[in-house]
Amino acid sequence: MDETLAFSAPQPAAAGGAVPASGLHGLAFSKGHGTGNDFVLIADPEDAHQISPEQVAALCDRHVGIGGDGLIRAVPSRFLSEGLQLLEADSDAEWFMDYRNGDGSLSEMCGNGVRVFVQFLIEQGLVTLNAGESLTIGTRGGIKKIVRTAEGFAVDMGPWEFIFPKDATSKAMDSLVSADGLEVARPALSVSMGNPHTVVALAELSELKSTQLFKAPVVDPKPTNGTNVEFVVPAEPLVHDGIGNITMRVHERGVGETQSCGTGACAAAVAIRHWAGEGAPDTWRVKVPGGVVGVRFFPGESGREHVELSGPAVIVASGTLS
Repeated sequence: MDETLAFSAPQPAAAGGAVPASGLHGLAFSKGHGTGNDFVLIADPEDAHQISPEQVAALCDRHVGIGGDGLIRAVPSRFLSEGLQLLEADSDAEWFMDYRNGDGSLSEMCGNGVRVFVQFLIEQGLVTLNAGESLTIGTRGGIKKIVRTAEGFAVDMGPWEFIFPKDATSKAMDSLVSADGLEVARPALSVSMGNPHTVVALAELSELKSTQLFKAPVVDPKPTNGTNVEFVVPAEPLVHDGIGNITMRVHERGVGETQSCGTGACAAAVAIRHWAGEGAPDTWRVKVPGGVVGVRFFPGESGREHVELSGPAVIVASGTLS
């Protein structure tokens, strides 16, 4: 079955209904997206712009702002305490992806955002990266290494882990998730990709389409710092030409439903592979409303399994705030 899914991703309105002008007048920005997961991007090579949570929310507002699922500030790692710690571990992590959710709250990591961040650095002339070359950046989810490919970028997202490992191992579930449009709560599995995710498997694409994500699903028990929630339908057959295939929608913390979520795609592949059992593939194709991303599992240098996320990144517009 191969149905095309298209879902809107409504966003909360910014408090006050207008972009706060104080401190932002004349600020240069760009707008970019990775499979529909979109961001406002600010280049700040001198750490001159401290953008408040309220300003982030206003800039990301889709009615009276620029509009985006989040805001990314490109700042040298040396200016941030988190960045300085990462530089001690890897001096190549010169640039830091200072990421905020659309409501202004801090987020540890954004897989689609990383690709768009690197494309932004390239287009701003802040880095040079040819096809096949790699770049190391800092994030609140740790150091990430990105390779430029013919199709976009491939990101080593680092190791994954179960948030509730005992239940994941013994029961293959650790929580129940309720959402509008689903008649009963569904079993779920919680996965950390540097940020928290809770994955629910559904049986049919029609069920996925009818699930309402205008408000946050209820997760019980909920991970300590909240969670992003992925609803996933495995393809039938699940594996084609050695690649696992799934279709996903996601509700992100502090944002609402988005057209894509890179770390969510990784977490969804982790959960479905776990449920599929022995013999499940290490390469996955994840269809989201905004397009398709690739997920690949491979052994990391530390002995822990890592996840690679691949997909496109596009800068669509640039301008200055009035």
